[in-house]
Amino acid sequence: METQRKSSGDDGGGERGLLHTWKGYSCSVTPERLLLPRPVLQVALGTRHGVLLVEGGQVYSFGDLPWKQSQVPELAKPTLESALSGQRVVAVAAGSFHSGAVTEDGGVHMWGDNGAGQCGLSSLSSVPNPTPVALVDSDTSPPQTVPVLELACGQQHTLALSVQREVWAWGSGCQLGLNVSVFPVWKPQKVEHLAGRYVLQVACGASHSVALVRCLGPLDVHRPPVDKCGQCNQLLYTMTDKEDHVIISDSHYCPLGVELTEDEGRLEAPALTQGLKTSPSEPVLPSQTSTLANNSDPSHPQDLEKGDSSLANGALPASDSDPSAESADGGGAVAGVKNSPYPDEQAVKDYLKKLSDNTQAEQTAKAGGLHALLPSTGRETSSTLNSLVASCASAVGERVASTYEALSLKKMMNFYLPSGASRSAGITGAVPGVGDNTTERVRQEDSMQAKKSSSTGDIREEEAEGLRRRLSLPGLLSQVSPRLLRKAGRPRMRAVALTPLGGAVPEAQEVLPTLQTEVWSWGHGEHGQLGHGDNLARLQPLCIKSLNNKEVVRVAAGAHHSLALTAQSQVFSWGSNSSGQLGHMESPSTVPRLAKMSEGIRVWDVSAGERHTLLLADGDCIQPIIYYSGQQVKEGTEENHAKETGQQQEEEEEGEQRVGGYTQQPVLLPFCMHLGYVSSVFAGGRRCVALSDRNVMGFIASLHELASAERKFYCKLCNIKTQIIRPLLELESLSSALGQVTLGLLQTLAGRFSLMCHLTGQHAASLTSNLRRGRDVKSLLILDHADIFLDSYHEYCIALGNFQVMGGFQALTKPSLDFFGKSPELLQRLAECSEENPAMADLLVALFCLPTRHLHEYGRLLLKLATCFEVSSSDYQRLQDSCSKFEALVLQLKRKRKEAEYTFHFWKSFPGKMTDSLRKPHRRLICESSNKALTLQNAGRFSVNWFILFNDALVHAQFSTHHVFPLATLWVEPIPEENTGLYGLKVITPEETFTLLACSPMEKAKWLRSINQAVDQALNGAGQDTASVSSGAGQKLEPPISRTASYTFYKDGRLKEATYEGRWLAGKPNGRGVLKWPDGRIYTGEFKNGLEDGFGEFVAPNKTLNKNDHYQGHWKDGKMHGLGTYRYASGEVYDGSFQDGMRHGHGMLRSGKLNTSSPSVFIGQWLQDKKTGYGVFDDITKGEKYMGMWQDHLRQGTGVVVTQFGLYYEGVFKDNKMMGTGILLSEDDTTYEGEFSDDWTLNGKGVLTMANGDYLEGSFGGEWGSGLKVTGSYFKPHLFDTDKEKTHAVKLGRLCVCAEDKWQAVFDECWSQLGCEALGQGENSKAWENIAVALTTSRRHIEHSPELLSRTHSKTLESLEVIPQHEGPITMERYDTIRLYLIKACDTPLHPLGRLVETLVAVYRMTYVGVGANRRLLPQAVNEIKSYLYRIFQIVRFLFQDLPEEGGVIPEPTTNVQDETEPGSTDAQLDSPKPSRVVSSSALLLPVLLPRLYPPLFTLYALDKEKEDDVYWECVLRLNKQPDLALLAFLGVQQKFWPVSIPVSMPAPGEKQQVLSSTKDACFATAVETLQQISTTFTPSDKLQVIKLTFEEITQEVQSLLKQDFLWSMDDLFPVFLYVVLRARIRNLGSEVSLIEDLMDPCVQHGEHGIMFTTLKACYYQIQHEKIH
Repeated sequence: METQRKSSGDDGGGERGLLHTWKGYSCSVTPERLLLPRPVLQVALGTRHGVLLVEGGQVYSFGDLPWKQSQVPELAKPTLESALSGQRVVAVAAGSFHSGAVTEDGGVHMWGDNGAGQCGLSSLSSVPNPTPVALVDSDTSPPQTVPVLELACGQQHTLALSVQREVWAWGSGCQLGLNVSVFPVWKPQKVEHLAGRYVLQVACGASHSVALVRCLGPLDVHRPPVDKCGQCNQLLYTMTDKEDHVIISDSHYCPLGVELTEDEGRLEAPALTQGLKTSPSEPVLPSQTSTLANNSDPSHPQDLEKGDSSLANGALPASDSDPSAESADGGGAVAGVKNSPYPDEQAVKDYLKKLSDNTQAEQTAKAGGLHALLPSTGRETSSTLNSLVASCASAVGERVASTYEALSLKKMMNFYLPSGASRSAGITGAVPGVGDNTTERVRQEDSMQAKKSSSTGDIREEEAEGLRRRLSLPGLLSQVSPRLLRKAGRPRMRAVALTPLGGAVPEAQEVLPTLQTEVWSWGHGEHGQLGHGDNLARLQPLCIKSLNNKEVVRVAAGAHHSLALTAQSQVFSWGSNSSGQLGHMESPSTVPRLAKMSEGIRVWDVSAGERHTLLLADGDCIQPIIYYSGQQVKEGTEENHAKETGQQQEEEEEGEQRVGGYTQQPVLLPFCMHLGYVSSVFAGGRRCVALSDRNVMGFIASLHELASAERKFYCKLCNIKTQIIRPLLELESLSSALGQVTLGLLQTLAGRFSLMCHLTGQHAASLTSNLRRGRDVKSLLILDHADIFLDSYHEYCIALGNFQVMGGFQALTKPSLDFFGKSPELLQRLAECSEENPAMADLLVALFCLPTRHLHEYGRLLLKLATCFEVSSSDYQRLQDSCSKFEALVLQLKRKRKEAEYTFHFWKSFPGKMTDSLRKPHRRLICESSNKALTLQNAGRFSVNWFILFNDALVHAQFSTHHVFPLATLWVEPIPEENTGLYGLKVITPEETFTLLACSPMEKAKWLRSINQAVDQALNGAGQDTASVSSGAGQKLEPPISRTASYTFYKDGRLKEATYEGRWLAGKPNGRGVLKWPDGRIYTGEFKNGLEDGFGEFVAPNKTLNKNDHYQGHWKDGKMHGLGTYRYASGEVYDGSFQDGMRHGHGMLRSGKLNTSSPSVFIGQWLQDKKTGYGVFDDITKGEKYMGMWQDHLRQGTGVVVTQFGLYYEGVFKDNKMMGTGILLSEDDTTYEGEFSDDWTLNGKGVLTMANGDYLEGSFGGEWGSGLKVTGSYFKPHLFDTDKEKTHAVKLGRLCVCAEDKWQAVFDECWSQLGCEALGQGENSKAWENIAVALTTSRRHIEHSPELLSRTHSKTLESLEVIPQHEGPITMERYDTIRLYLIKACDTPLHPLGRLVETLVAVYRMTYVGVGANRRLLPQAVNEIKSYLYRIFQIVRFLFQDLPEEGGVIPEPTTNVQDETEPGSTDAQLDSPKPSRVVSSSALLLPVLLPRLYPPLFTLYALDKEKEDDVYWECVLRLNKQPDLALLAFLGVQQKFWPVSIPVSMPAPGEKQQVLSSTKDACFATAVETLQQISTTFTPSDKLQVIKLTFEEITQEVQSLLKQDFLWSMDDLFPVFLYVVLRARIRNLGSEVSLIEDLMDPCVQHGEHGIMFTTLKACYYQIQHEKIH
């Protein structure tokens, strides 16, 4: 308020918080004003004293204060409680003779009479000054002090509400609610019975307590339902399926725990969470986890609550008060379950009758009969129930009816709701055909209008409450046969949601005050002040059932009566009515009744004194009015009052009352209009107090007006809900009158109405509490949370429009007329309709549109509030903003309503046949061409073409058919009017393109704009929010040409009935998308121009195998094209190239169930889906591998076959067989060369050579390995021509495919990737472009799935994006960059070269691993590598065109770059003294290729050299047994080279150790270690480098020995080197030697490296042939 204009200087105590006090209600009473230095915030009154809290947190006491040591005369003015100075007090409370205060930090201070411990301090009988009292929670460790929100004080007890919303109590009496038997309780203790619940407020009467508790909220509902007992792990619910119904039993009895846990508390019948405290007169049933016999005194068995002991286990126990029946039935209660879960009909009737009989007497005795119980206000049911309802406290009924409702003959039932939006959601099965909105599955909260009366039928009245909180079935057992209930009569009504619980919007729950409350009471009950329908005391809090769902927002307690104020501004009162303090004269007053207020008076604050009640209410004007109900206070009673004892007092007053000194119903206090704007009232003892404000700047008045308007509006909405909407929804004839769809819409509408109504109630409660306490703008929820309100209205209006468009109001007319009769006065009054005889449909429309008028009201009142502030202030700004938000929504909703009406009228005039299919609830008409404004170009002469534009589709209607074009996939463009004189629009849809002609440029512009606008809004998902044509006149909207949408194709063709969802461009799928065919085929990936193009995945079901084919790879023009992997349903997998949807190019096919154990693998060339060209086929089952030519899936041409048994065949194949000339070798070198006719079958001329050189020549027949038939001559060659014959035998390799012809397809693919038709025909620059494109697209593809890529890999990719300079003369430096570039390029398969290398490595391994590891294949393997090098080098030279050809020379720069290269690096072999470098394919490419191919290749070498290596190894092992000196001597090493001493690693460096004759493995150790590294290198150049380093090590050691430079001669060197080789113990030295020899760079052969290699080779042969014995 600081920003208010005048009052900013003296926010003067004179304006706010003025205190007026008076007694009684006679006309002569005038309130006196108590003057205080500051505005009063809160008042608390005791029997003869009062406590005031003023702004700034100070506390004053006034009245009779006997506990103060210095006795002050009573009428003294208020005195400051100085003991509290320095503390900021936020709340005060007063009991009969004691007081309490709560400070800002949650501390409690008490003072006054402490005779019963009510001040919480032991050993003092009275406490003169405020003294702190600590609430200590001993459950926590360490114990913590509990901060408090508010206090309530009674006569002998005090209650505190903690910040955790738990109740603490101290003092004396059962009204504490504690489980204790010794009083007084000095130390505050927690009321365990309410633990875990959220208590909103507490109030204390003289000897009873009342608490307002929030129902268990949505938070409890969102938790997944518990289906097992938390303690003993058994199922809580069991389901049994009988022939025509399901029994759902929750009769779980947990042996471990008696208290129900919070989860079970979700059943929301709070009374059920009592502990097992049964009275002795009841049988304990297994399911009786909780029973309501809270009365520990067995002499009152007929406790009304007792009805709740329920239909346990389906056996109906006899009523408690019939002992004979009890003994008969008590034992059978459990036993009865076994034989019959359903008692017969008679049993139920008897039981119900007995229940009602037992209570009948009690009822009538309490006078007023049933009507007293159910006053007939609009909210209550007005039927003549039999007394059953009240007596049973609805328990039995809840269970019977809920079972009926839940089981409704459906086999299954959604036990827990699918969504937690509304916690009242009942049973899905109960609402036929409606699944749209959670709130529709909900039960009515108030009792329904009864139709027929019969004992079981009526049970359903009061239990509607039970159902609306039914998430699972009720706490005790629900097993009554639905058939039985149906017989018991009463047509079943539809269950509909009318209580949204959990607030309007999820977040609203947290922000707004809750209306889902329960009132709990406990303590003494002799006056009925507990409200449970009897006069018994309660030791524990117990829920007052009849106040459930009454939306109580505040409770108050007088000395012996209690009050509850509801959100609908009604007051319920119960308890002592000796002076008319309940505001009504009905009895019994042991249950809550409505106080009698005249029509239109809305109460919003209540307070209760000793024998009177004060009510603060809204009247006709904005200023609040005060009502008084109770005893008239005579002048002079004060004095008596002090002198007389309590007993006389009572008698005297009763005498007085007979004279008529009290009110029959609340009376208006005439002086309240002079008090200003009263914000709260307080009563206590005999006194009344009102706090009021003056109206500064109109601010206070505006706040009051806002709150008052909201309360009035809420009452109005509740009336509409209970008197119109609910009765309508319950009509039997409704579904037939409306039809399924419209009924669903009506239920949605009712649900949204209900949500809005609920929100209004919450808001009204929040505004009311703001008036009571703060009265500032800061706490107005409508400012901070305007969206909650705007959304709620918006949703409601959408539902309203949808219902209207479908002609719902017209359809509702008949049922409404039937129901409301021919006199719609009620409707007219509620709809505020002033017309004479309005039509029913119009009345209903007016009624349902009523809420939207309130938005305007919000805007008006917020603006009014804003004017109270300076324009520059932030408050003004906030109010102004909110106001404009509401005004904007008003306009938007008006527009929506117009659209809905326009659409509705359109449907009325539209030809009927099409209406049904086109009329959709959310569809709104934008414009249509019935005025011939738009025609189809080239239409036939007599054809009818009618175009209708809706907010989601363009409809083209013809004479008898129509076509719907969804807007999301509709493109429209104007056709330029170049002198054609036609005003055309081109409309493009996925399957049709047509031209529309408008009759004028105006029409053309209008349609173009309308369509574009509608398309734009359809795309933005605002399909419901369509602007009308006129509104968008200013801006020109062009929806994007590229968009995301979903569409189902309908025309014949490849895409018939397929649905595409993804990106579009001008009518064609383009970009990422998913295409699904009805037969299960699915394509996911890139599209271009309407066809699959780019990377994509395709799944096609294989009907016969019942599995899917799955392709993942590249597409072009709708077909598989490029690389991909196709997994066939049969288990085969093809991985390779496709062209036009067929396998074409290089690819690998694995067949067999599991790829790991696949029986066969083919890798090679494909042509038009067939194996054609060179390929390798590994037949795993036969253990054979074929490497050769294919044609049409058959082996055809030359080829080689090796088997796992070591057979080797090379020769000609025809029609998949060995046919023609061939050579066959077996493992032991037996060879046949000649004609074959079938696999392994000899047929014709040939020569068979034995392993020893003998041979047979002639004609052969038969299969190899099983007796051959031979006709021919046998030769035993002479010794002198052995050589010639041997050569004759081993000429292999003539009949196999030559290396150049292998894997042609792999290289062709690489060339075509570079953009060349064939080898080297193409442009260099184009090739580099293609490389760049390949890299970037791959990178983009990988970004979608980063898991494919490691970090180093992506770095490699980045570095490859820089293209090395590829023109101009090659220098050493450029040569190096090229070398590095190639290494990186070959590292990633995304680069064409890398892909080539990867494929070659795969095919090489495929060929030479496994069965292919046959020593006879070595020459082919070596040639294959050489051919790879040659062919890759061609590509490299194409990319770097200035690279010299094989063997060309690059001149060295004069400064020697070579010094920098480290020993052992790849190019160190070129460290030749010549100042130039020879370019060779092996130098450039072997380092990249060989390490990857090394394992299979070296295996072949090892197999080939096996025999020689064995001889060599035997010799090495033998010679190595000798010590160093002996070996040196043996090898003939000159003595001068023998090391005398050797450095030792352990002692200090520089120390030497003598070489003794026994020393072993010590001489030339470093050289030996160096040479051993030969096995760890891959390329010949690296291996040669190792040999060279070994020589250097030897030389170094010899030089240090001779201490001089020294030149070797071969004779000196050889023995030393031989020693090193022996000591190095290299197992496969022969293989190493051969490998170097085969793959050595030709240019090295004659250099230094060449000589060293020759030396090593010589050593190998020397060792092998060394004959040492």
